[in-house]
Amino acid sequence: MKFSLEWLKHFLDTDASVAEIAAALNRIGHEVEGIEDPADRLAGFRVAKVLTAEKHPDADKLQVLSVDTGDGQPLQVVCGAPNARAGMKGVLGLPGAVVPANGMELRKSAIRGVESNGMMCSVRELELGDEHDGIIELPEDAPVGESFADYSDASPVFDVAITPNRPDCMGVMGIARDLAAAGLGTFKPVEVPAIDGNGACPVEIRTDDPDGCPAFYGRVIRGVDNSKPSPEWMQRRLKAAGQRPISALVDCTNYLMLACGRPAHVYDVAKLSGPVVARRAQDGETMQALNEKTYTLDDTMTVIADDAGVHDIGGIMGGEHSGASEGTTDVLLEIAYFDPERIGVTGRKLGLASDARTRFERGVDPAFLDDGLALLTDLIVQTCGGTPSEAIRAGEPPVEPMVVPFDPGLTLRLGGVEVAEDEQRRILTELDFAVGPDWQVTCPPRRHDIEGPADLVEEVVRIHGLDNVESVALPRADGVAQPTASPQQKLERKLRRAAAARGLNEAVTWSFLPSADAEHFADGAQLWVLDNPISEDMKAMRPSLIPGLLAAAKRNADRGAPGTRLFEIGRRYFRGKGGASDEKPTLGVVLAGEKTPRGWAQGKATGLDAYDAKAEALALLDAAGAPVDNLMVMGEAGDQFHPGQSATLRLGPKTVLARFGALHPRTLKAFDVDGPVVAVEIFLDAIPAKKGGGSFARPTYTPPALQAITRDFAFLVPADLAAADLVRAVKGADKQAIVSARVFDVFAGQGVPEGKKSVAVEVVLQPGEKSFTDEEIKAISDKVVAAAAKQGAELRG
Repeated sequence: MKFSLEWLKHFLDTDASVAEIAAALNRIGHEVEGIEDPADRLAGFRVAKVLTAEKHPDADKLQVLSVDTGDGQPLQVVCGAPNARAGMKGVLGLPGAVVPANGMELRKSAIRGVESNGMMCSVRELELGDEHDGIIELPEDAPVGESFADYSDASPVFDVAITPNRPDCMGVMGIARDLAAAGLGTFKPVEVPAIDGNGACPVEIRTDDPDGCPAFYGRVIRGVDNSKPSPEWMQRRLKAAGQRPISALVDCTNYLMLACGRPAHVYDVAKLSGPVVARRAQDGETMQALNEKTYTLDDTMTVIADDAGVHDIGGIMGGEHSGASEGTTDVLLEIAYFDPERIGVTGRKLGLASDARTRFERGVDPAFLDDGLALLTDLIVQTCGGTPSEAIRAGEPPVEPMVVPFDPGLTLRLGGVEVAEDEQRRILTELDFAVGPDWQVTCPPRRHDIEGPADLVEEVVRIHGLDNVESVALPRADGVAQPTASPQQKLERKLRRAAAARGLNEAVTWSFLPSADAEHFADGAQLWVLDNPISEDMKAMRPSLIPGLLAAAKRNADRGAPGTRLFEIGRRYFRGKGGASDEKPTLGVVLAGEKTPRGWAQGKATGLDAYDAKAEALALLDAAGAPVDNLMVMGEAGDQFHPGQSATLRLGPKTVLARFGALHPRTLKAFDVDGPVVAVEIFLDAIPAKKGGGSFARPTYTPPALQAITRDFAFLVPADLAAADLVRAVKGADKQAIVSARVFDVFAGQGVPEGKKSVAVEVVLQPGEKSFTDEEIKAISDKVVAAAAKQGAELRG
């Protein structure tokens, strides 16, 4: 929320500097996101008087002005504004000044052969409005030579982030109240005028939806003049807050909202028909809003309507066809209280955001309806004239105050800071809480965030100053600290180191995905879908880590990265039994682009394939302590993977530890990624824990006393036999003697029967206490051949 220092001082009597105010705001929980001083942008601009205006000798639409800047040395300025004339006063930008609208630095220059020493400025050029038909015309009493920043009372503007639990500070008055409580001045509450209504209100007002709109107050003002702009002081404050002045009537409603946090609306009475009612919308009703968009409503939404139809989406936005125009003479004022929850649901359904919705959704002051109506009436009568009718009050706002029993000692116990009871009482009283002698605290209705004593502690500590809360170390037991990491945390740390050591870069992606991306990787599981997402691109909880890594790989590729090697350790989210949340720890890997760049040694760049993914999967599983030698390579990696270039790694036929392979072209198309791309997902919750819980210390390494020997075997096997199955069978032939086995050659073609392939396996035999004899080696070889035969293999002759 933005507001100027001048506006703040309307509610706060203070001599504090801008820096002191900013520090106090940060200290009491209102983060200052920025401070902008318009005087800095207007440096180099002065009030100047045009002494003479002569026609340019070489241009029909230009004039040569002689301008007095107050220093006794008139300057010559070339100007093309049609309203430039001798005797007028305006704003001169001197050489060296920077025009706020376009960033152009003014210089002494020749325009069509005539020297010009600066520029007479328009309203738009100084970003003071949209007018640009001529230069600024100042009053006759404007002091020549004075800095225009000083003359225009340019006031520093604060940009403050208001947390959702503090809707009472969505107006400048609420900010001022907090600062006064923090000791930065004296709070000046708004003076509510007494309005003497002239006759009964000619428009009937009622609420037929007490749940959605408990209270609807209003009155008619006859004879207003909306053809003139709002006062300069009002426009100045609205512009500081980022609001564009629209018309006098609309500016009055916006001013009330920004000053007091109270949204309001005005209707042109001539465009209304019959009673004005707060009611539920009918399914299929439509309304064209002030943003010129048409919205289709349903029966859960509260609207303001008359006999002709809907004129307002209650608490969110008014209608285009019943709003005030320049010719409006009679207006109906609306000051209502809407249910915050209903406002939030309606706004999300319609995808409609507004300043009014922000305030009503968080909760406005239900006790400010009468005061708000009186203030708005007074603003309009002073600005536009007119005669107000008597007020109509339909319904009752929920103003029953909450009373909280409070123990001042709780501030020390919960807040960690000792604050004297008198000071606690002062703070709460300054914040408009009523504190009884027995510490029964009555909360103002505007403070929707107060639910119990802990909230009052927060108020006291916040105003006392969070900076005054001392840092105190937690109690620590004597001796060496015990390890606190859980086995899962230790596993994840180990895997991070292992992945980084293999050249993978860690990524941290969102846990939320677009619904379509999540469905693509759901594999039939029921997803968690958010009712109130940050955006539609973050609506579903991720069922896989691959989509987020794919998006990261795409961003890198779009920026020219030739190859990407990413990993992430995180959670996948599913609906468990009975709707319970089921989170599964997972490690995801995505390899995209080039495996190796082109070079003189190998020629063209090489791409990635499923074997690269398998290598990463096995290496990381090994680092995780999985029994990789016992794993089975099986299919069914999922529809997201290429069916002929993917597989799963299983411990037994049912326990899937990982899936890997090349992604399906359909997946790459859905994510707009150029292939090939390979991926791995390791399901950390499926990895069996080490028996006995494992140990830090590794067993002592004892090198074998005798040299190992190798034997090569070439087998004819069925073409569809996985080499890993053959290797596993060979290694299991004699677990004591065979320490390793690996495939070193695969061949199919001439000399190999159709439907077969030749697989050559190197087997390493390690003798124990004595060397193998020829008979022992032959016995082991026979066991190897017999074990391979069980897989359908036969030894080649």
